[in-house]
Amino acid sequence: MKKLATHTLGCRLNQFETEKVASALAPFDFERAEFEDQADMYLINTCTVTHKADATCRQVISNVARRKGTAKLVVIGCYVDSDRQAVSRLPGVDLVLGNREKPQIAAILRKKWPEMFESQKYSLNTDVTTSGVMDFHGHSRAWLKISDGCNQKCTFCIIPSVRGPLRNNSAPNVIRDVQRLVDGGYHEVVLTGVHIGHFKDTVNNVRSLTDLLDLILAETGLTRIRISSLEPQMVDERMIDYFAAHTGRLCRHLHLPLQSGSDRILHEMRRPYRREHYLWAIRTLKEAVPGIVIGGDVIVGFPGETDGDFKRTVEITDSGLMDYLHVFTYSDRSGTRASEMADKCDARVVAERHRRLRKISKHRMCEALRREVGQTIRAISENVDSLTGRYLGVTDNYLKVLLPGGIGGDKSIHEALASSTAEGYLECAAETTARVA
Repeated sequence: MKKLATHTLGCRLNQFETEKVASALAPFDFERAEFEDQADMYLINTCTVTHKADATCRQVISNVARRKGTAKLVVIGCYVDSDRQAVSRLPGVDLVLGNREKPQIAAILRKKWPEMFESQKYSLNTDVTTSGVMDFHGHSRAWLKISDGCNQKCTFCIIPSVRGPLRNNSAPNVIRDVQRLVDGGYHEVVLTGVHIGHFKDTVNNVRSLTDLLDLILAETGLTRIRISSLEPQMVDERMIDYFAAHTGRLCRHLHLPLQSGSDRILHEMRRPYRREHYLWAIRTLKEAVPGIVIGGDVIVGFPGETDGDFKRTVEITDSGLMDYLHVFTYSDRSGTRASEMADKCDARVVAERHRRLRKISKHRMCEALRREVGQTIRAISENVDSLTGRYLGVTDNYLKVLLPGGIGGDKSIHEALASSTAEGYLECAAETTARVA
């Protein structure tokens, strides 16, 4: 049995695709190993959303290269598509593959290293994207890719050039894969993609994301479903009403990228919404769905961002309507319109703005946690807290929970009483129901 160790950088879409690759290699006697352990093949799935992401990829690759010995090191994903030659030149890298090569990865690896694949027969024409992922190594919740690519072409974003145009899966395939995951014991599935709000499958008369959600809820036994991220312009009255009507199975959590609270900067970014719509969306969601947790991405230091522009961002992020932020420092990406813009922001100013938003995010998440104290909450355990040895779980509204001792480590939903808050999570005093299907 050969050992395969994987590491994923970046988004949930990447995490799903890593599991796709691992499932394609499993028939060739590849067994999963922890990334820190010795393996026969190391596979790193990369991100390139910022220069910092590129640097993190290089660091991970370098760390593996120093300890891999005779093992193969394969680097795949967005960083490869962004700068294939640079990744290929990194010491210790044996093979690089872009996103469009992921579906054929087993065939490609078999051709390059036939000695590692001689134990099984495999069709070189098999496309990984037609087979469902049944297991997510080390995770109690599952992800499902329903679309790829993006047509939006924001001025700062490189993703359309490394992921290509928007393509949607078919609704029957999604339903099939959700039910397979349910049969495999998963109680939560996260729908993921670059721009899932534009999902449609007109061949099967599925004309929107809510149509797809209707099918999943009606035709599968899934306990709860989570939407990974939606573009703000996709949140309308129908979507809000849908959340309100399906609380219980549709997770009370939504990630809505803000990027900036300034209409002027949003225009320069080519974002297809304005601050008033964003504020309307998060305010109406909070009113319609009690307990919903809303987060969003924010970019600081976009070319030309003034103190006034940043103030407008702070007004939204510190309004009490957002519960957490993913804060990014603007990064020039070659080939984007923003990289050619003048009036770049001073690095010290950008660093201070970044620090301020991170402080706001921490404060708002603490407030979201405090609101749950005294409530009986439902959580799925994900990983072990290193300090206490107890399992950390995730609630339907995306809060971290330190579960009572003795429970966790499976895919079940556990109910427990939230007694207090700690750094970044809820403390649960007692278990009320061991396993909730």
